[in-house]
Amino acid sequence: MSKIPSGQGPRQIAANMNLFKSLTLKWWQTGIFKTGMLALGTVLGAYLHAFFGAYLVPLIIISALSLAYITYLWLTQ
Repeated sequence: MSKIPSGQGPRQIAANMNLFKSLTLKWWQTGIFKTGMLALGTVLGAYLHAFFGAYLVPLIIISALSLAYITYLWLTQ
């Protein structure tokens, strides 16, 4: 159970939470995150195959472009 600091109400606690703060992960933490995202994508693809099947070509194009961009950044740095 987490304790709420004295004198802080729900609004003050919510104001302290920042979803877009900088975060540095170790290599193994990044691997765990990527594995979780891969599993989530696999589950969603299997469960919603009829929906995603209609968008297969655009999804492949988006995937190829984004992976090519990341590969370019990786090779040039």
